[in-house]
Amino acid sequence: MISKCKTILVLGLSILALYACTSTSQKKTNDNSECCSATTDTKKQWSNTILSRIGEAPVGGGLDMDGYWIWGSSVIKGEDGLYHMFASRWPDYIPFHPGWMVASEIVHATSATPEGPYQFKDVALGRRGIQYWDGKSVHNPKIVKYKDKYLLYYMGSTNPFPEITPDNAEQLTHESRWSVSGRWNKRIGVAVADNLNGPWKHSEQPILEVKPNTFYSYLTSNPSPLVKEDGSIVLMFKGRGYNDDGTPSPWAVGLATAPSYEGPYTAVSDEPIFSKEKFGVVEDPHLWKDDDGYHMVVKDMNGTITGEYHAGVLAHSVDGIKWELDKEPKAYSRTVRWNNGEVVKQGQLERAFVFVENGKPSHLFFAAMDGKGGFHNGKKTWNMVIPLK
Repeated sequence: MISKCKTILVLGLSILALYACTSTSQKKTNDNSECCSATTDTKKQWSNTILSRIGEAPVGGGLDMDGYWIWGSSVIKGEDGLYHMFASRWPDYIPFHPGWMVASEIVHATSATPEGPYQFKDVALGRRGIQYWDGKSVHNPKIVKYKDKYLLYYMGSTNPFPEITPDNAEQLTHESRWSVSGRWNKRIGVAVADNLNGPWKHSEQPILEVKPNTFYSYLTSNPSPLVKEDGSIVLMFKGRGYNDDGTPSPWAVGLATAPSYEGPYTAVSDEPIFSKEKFGVVEDPHLWKDDDGYHMVVKDMNGTITGEYHAGVLAHSVDGIKWELDKEPKAYSRTVRWNNGEVVKQGQLERAFVFVENGKPSHLFFAAMDGKGGFHNGKKTWNMVIPLK
């Protein structure tokens, strides 16, 4: 109990430091002004190694598939020398949102270069059927490797209702029975394989269940793993709890750990690390390790941290547990420069993934949507890649 309390205390102090550092315009108090520091390690000089290095997005790069919405890529270099992408897709006759909650599958595509274009190869994780916890939707993949095992983390869900078809697709709304059930059943899993081409063994049960009276009592979703040298796992995830009136609370981001990919996975705290009350609302965390240490990029949901709505935020950590914002925290903008000279503000630019090669970040991957912004205003999605200079 004493050890647990110490862990929660350390997390609480780190959160206060994050909040105090996010904006010079915010009023400082005696409580948080003294705990704000530039880094968790005074011997290391952390700096923003992403924003100034963003290059031009190659036209025709990444992954695009006719007849499907495409979303959220994760890339790894295989022993065959190819670059293997895992991404979500679902039929485009289904509304983009909330279609992903009820009809997504995870596909596998390959390319000879990180930029692509990536060619569809197979369905890595399909929809297994209503009787499975992840039987109706598998979504938001993250691929990592430990020794001779490939680990594919994902969100899964199911629902007991008829399949969505072109004939009934208009009935799928945010408040429809499919959506309510699909959202309530969102959980996190990991599939394991000896080869990037599969076969993949699904989690037979979620690896991180909901817990009453916590920020994740309603759902767990959007996993992002770090595999440490000893095989232990640090897992960022999105959670939602319940308001007093029984409605779902706003989402928050928490942290879980496990001694190995096989589990058990345990939330570090019943309180979130990032939330509306704790330094700002963020979503879609992505964790990575490079020669400089542990890093995280998340989406700034309201622009309160970076000054730009839906821009990226950078944070760093010495141990993967205690996190602080970078001194210059803006990681990227929704405004993208293409290699044909065009500069476009993307309708949506989400699910940032940092690809690391030879110990250094080399490429940024994003889920992108056209239009003026908002899921219901887009007509096309694809997975974009941007080289880092």
